[in-house]
Parts: sequence; structure tokens; C-alpha cells
Amino acid sequence: MNRRWLQGGGLGLAAACLAAGLWWSGALHRLEFITWTWRASAMARPSPSTPFIKTILIDQASLDWVDEQLQQGWPWPRELYGPILDFCRRGGARVIAFDMLYSEVSQYGVLDDEAFGAAIAGRKDTVMAFFSGQQADRFTDWPASIPAPELQVTEGVDRLPQDPAAAFPIPQVATNAALLAGVNERPGPDGIFRSIAPMRRFGGHAVPMLGLGAYLLGHKEAPPWSVSVARSSMDVENSIVPLNRDGRAVLRFRGPTLTHQAFAAAAVIQSELRILEGGEPVIDPAVFSNAYVFIGVSAPALKDLKPSPVGADYPGVELHTTFLDNMLEGDFLRPLPVGPVLFATFLISMAAGGFMVVAGSALRSVILALLMLSISPVAGWLGYLEGWWWPVVFPETGIGLSLLFALVFNYATEGRQKRFIKGAFKQYLSPEVIEQMLRDPSQLKLGGEKRTLSIFFSDLQGFSSISEKLDPESLTSLLNDYLSDMSDIIMDEGGTVDKYEGDAIIAFWNAPLTQEDHAERAVQAAIRCQRKLDERREEFRERTGAVLKMRIGIHTGDVVVGNMGSHNRFNYTVLGDAANLASRLEGANKTFGTFLMVSDETWRMNPAGRIGRELGRITVVGRKQPVKVWEPLGLPGDPTPAWLADWEAMIRHVEHGQWADALAALDNLPDEPAAAVYRNRLKNVAGQGGAWDGIWNLMEK
Repeated sequence: MNRRWLQGGGLGLAAACLAAGLWWSGALHRLEFITWTWRASAMARPSPSTPFIKTILIDQASLDWVDEQLQQGWPWPRELYGPILDFCRRGGARVIAFDMLYSEVSQYGVLDDEAFGAAIAGRKDTVMAFFSGQQADRFTDWPASIPAPELQVTEGVDRLPQDPAAAFPIPQVATNAALLAGVNERPGPDGIFRSIAPMRRFGGHAVPMLGLGAYLLGHKEAPPWSVSVARSSMDVENSIVPLNRDGRAVLRFRGPTLTHQAFAAAAVIQSELRILEGGEPVIDPAVFSNAYVFIGVSAPALKDLKPSPVGADYPGVELHTTFLDNMLEGDFLRPLPVGPVLFATFLISMAAGGFMVVAGSALRSVILALLMLSISPVAGWLGYLEGWWWPVVFPETGIGLSLLFALVFNYATEGRQKRFIKGAFKQYLSPEVIEQMLRDPSQLKLGGEKRTLSIFFSDLQGFSSISEKLDPESLTSLLNDYLSDMSDIIMDEGGTVDKYEGDAIIAFWNAPLTQEDHAERAVQAAIRCQRKLDERREEFRERTGAVLKMRIGIHTGDVVVGNMGSHNRFNYTVLGDAANLASRLEGANKTFGTFLMVSDETWRMNPAGRIGRELGRITVVGRKQPVKVWEPLGLPGDPTPAWLADWEAMIRHVEHGQWADALAALDNLPDEPAAAVYRNRLKNVAGQGGAWDGIWNLMEK
């Protein structure tokens, strides 16, 4: 067993190494992203902070309203954003963040830009966007005219991703904003947005992204803000943001688009204008009380829809609202370090290989495979609930490969053993017994072992003379029918058919599988065989012209049992004195005119209620010690013969040398062969006045 465990563990180790190689090469990433999407979508839930984050979206309806009512196409005049800012402030918004770039002067003239700048400057509550990255080519250094974010990175500034170029808002916007924040985000390798870099570097300055900028401005109005960057986390004003190995924060999505309450920009503008005119607003400004308000676009034509785990058309601004939500709750997903993932994968893969190699049956293998393959998805699911990002596909690949390797190994080794067992035993074991052996081959020791067996010998009376009268075809047909009937009963009782010698059958119980009731099974099989022959006796008489009668001898004792013969040809058989005695008991039936005889060793192991009679004590050829023998008379539940008590009394009288009393008891018995044999012997002994010890000394086999 230990050897099998080691073999399975080795297979699991090899599987885990292969899975690790695939993981390291990136071959498993796309599958992992699919499981990522499933988990993020299925377990997205709003948080307590979700109601305090709002979005104002320039949707298609807003574009249409402005076009119809104000006769203005896109881009809008920037003075239209003034009513939006005023309405948010009227409602008591904490922070207003624009996910929109104003890097070009307004097409409506400088007065439009100045009006927008004045609206922004109303209070220091506005975060404006700038773009940095590889393709932003307007600036390669921070402009002196634009205030840089006052972030003090006390440690790890070199760990922040750096951008070579940037595009900044026009001065009227950049100089009046309370804070500039980046909006350039990059998707994963499969094009899905799942994470955000909280901060980036440009021109020697650390710059927050829009969600972090809104948090900083709402968390601490007066800069500077302190930041410390470690290898796997970022400390922002004593709030920890876990980072993956790319320096990005993995987002815990709250739900599909519009989970953060959204309002159409047109409705906000109408509401502010109606209030100024003394009318009722479309939206109650109180909805923005103490809220973080993000302004962005969702109209398809404005091209700011991002594929995300919770939707293919996710407005880009909602990535920043999700980051802020995670920031406020402190529940970003924390990527597990590589070490624990590798350790767990190798451990589970080795366990899966070990369990599968020793599983045994197909049913256990299937159940085990399902259980082992469920570990990684369940861990991924539970890990997500606890805030840990557990990769599913890498461990699942390791487990799956280890199970596959173990199955192949079992087929090549244990499968070969099972095929050998089936081939070696199918001719003389019942299918049920073979299945038990296949489930637990440890019960089978090939090559010979000493065991206590119940051994069965049978032979047809006078078959030699019968066979001489039959042609070969008829003889073969008769033997096949007879041997099939008897063998089916023997195997049905769990016996092993050792061999056929002409019409003789040799069988045994308690090997190769252990059977506590082997003696009972052997006697049961013998009685059933006799009754089956009774059923077909007339049919066989018509085919042979003779009455077929079968003698059976059974003895229970120690023998050597196993595969014996040459390396290329062998037979599963028994050797030993107990087997010889069983054979002698079959022949001893001739003395008493009986057809079923079992030794006392066999009879004592049968149930107390078994019906039978003691035949006496005999000695057989090759054995000096007398053996007490019995004749079973029926199956459990059969009626007890009325004469059995008189027979037992006769046997007791013989044991004590009371010949006259024994003869008297015989007078009450029916006229049958065994009684006649005893009557003749007792008359001879009584008539000659000689002594007899009650033992029958048999001189023939």
C-alpha cells in the first residue's frame, strides 16, 4: 500500500510540475480569465459605500435632448457643465470627478473655456482628468504652469508604473481643478478590464488615478497626501491597497453597469435650470448629499465602453467608481503569493495521484475524481468571498493531470493485473467473486499459501460403463450439460472450481477470497447439486439408458492453495492431506450406499440446525487416524426425518459395543442402504461373538 501511495504521489508531482510550466508560460491565463469572469459576475454585490457613489452619464438620451432643445451637437459647449457642477454642489456632493479630457480648446471660443474654468473654481471639490501613456505625445514632462498633485511617496516610488508622455487639460481647467488624476487604463491580455493601477509616475511626479484622486480629495481636503508603496501593497493615508505583481489593484465588482446610481446628464441640467426658474427639478438634489459624483459618458458613439467581467459594455467611468467603492470599503481582492499557490497545487496534485492509484473500483475512482476536481473551484469561490484571489485553472490542471496520469498508470499496472485475474479465474469463479477480488486484490496471494479450506470431490457412479455406450458427440453433450449444472451451483455458492477430471469435479471454498462460512457453503452446494441431478435424472436416463447418480465427499482442513505449475502454464489448485481425505470420503460413500459424505470437521462448522446423520467412524487408505463422518440430509427449513432419532440411538449403541440394542434400534429404521450395511455388520459381530471397535476400515479408495 505504501508503495502504491508513493507511486501515486510521484505521478501527482510530475503532473503539478507540468501544470506549473503551463502556468508560468501563460498558456493557462485565458482559461483563468474565464473563471475570473464567472466569479466576479456571480459574486458581485453592492457594499455599504455603494449608495454614496453616483454617476452622471452623457448617454444617448442626453445627446438627443441637447440636440433637440438646445440645438447643440457633440462636443457640447463647456458652459453646459456649469449647471451640472452647480446642481451637484446644491445637493451637497463631497467630490465631483470628471472622466473626460479637455485637452483641446473649445470650438465655441475662449469665453466657453473661461466659463467652464470659473465653474470648476467655485469650490476645491473637483477632480479633473489627464491622460498619460505611450501614445500621449503633447508633453514629455510636467508643465510648470500646471500644479502637480501634492502626493508624498515616502517609500517605493520606483515601483509605480511610469509613462513617457502625457496630454493635459487646457490651463483654464488644469489650474482651477482641486486635483488632476489619470484616466488611462489598460485591459488584461484578453481585453477585459479587471484591475487598475492606483497611481502612476510622470515627469518625476506620482499621480493618482481618478478613483484614488476622488478618495484623496474626499478623505483629506488639504494636501499633501502621504503614500507608501511596498511590493504587494500600497499604503494611502493609512488605508492599504493590495497590489498584484504588476502593481495593480484587483477590483471587486459590485454588480453590472448602473449598480452605482446613475443619472442622465440632460436630467441634471434640466433640474438645475428648473430650480433657477423657480420650478420643480426632475431630480431631487439631495440624492447627491455627501456623495462622490463621477461624470462620464455612456453613449456608444462616444466610445468609452469597456469590456468587464460584469458586462461587455461597461462605461469606463464605472471602473473608477468601482475602485473608489473598494477603497472606501477596504475590500480589494488580494492576490495570493506564488509560494502558497504552488505549495497547495503540488500538495493537492500529489494527494489526488495517491488517492487515485489506491482507489480500487471504478465507482470509487469516479467519486474521488469528482471530489478532487471540486477542490480548486470551491477554493476559488470561498477565497473570493474572503477577499483572496485564488487561481482555479492552475491547481485544477495539476489535479486533472495527476488523475489522468494515475488512471493511465492503473490501466497499465493494476488494469493488467485485473485482466490477468479475470483471465485466470473466470473459468472457475463466479463473476461476483471475481469482482470482489478486483475490488481488493490484496486478498489474493498468488504462488501458494496455507489456508483452511472446505474441499469438494464428486464423481458419477459407474460412469465408465455408461461412457462406453455413447458416441463421442453424445458423451460430450452429456458431460457439458451435467458439469455446467453442477459448476453453476458451486460458483453460485461462492465456490472455486479447481478442475474437471472426466466426470469428476474438484472444488473448494475460502480461497481465493476469505469466507467465514465456507463449510456451510460447501454442504449447501452439495445438497443443491444432488437435487439438481434428481430433477434431470429422467432426462439423462433417456439420453444414456442409465440412471446417473453422483457421490460427493467434503472435508475441511489445512492445505496449500495457489497457482501451481510452470511459469507459462499453471492452475489454481490445492495440495495437501485434507484434499486427499475429501477424495477418499467421496469413495467412502460406496461402503454405506450413500451419495453425500462430509467429515466431522466440516459438519461442526455448519449451523446447529442443519439436518444430518452421523454415519460413524472410518479409516481410509493412507490415513491411520479414524474420521467421524456425516451424511447431510437437507437444507435449512426442511423437515426432520421421523426415523432420525432411532438412527442416532443406534450409533450411540455401536459406540458402546451394545450390539443387541443397536440391532433393535435398526428394526425401527426404514429399509435403506446405510441401515442395511449396519444390520449386516452387527449381525456378523453378534453372531460370531467377536469384538468390534465401531470403526469401518476401508481398504479401497
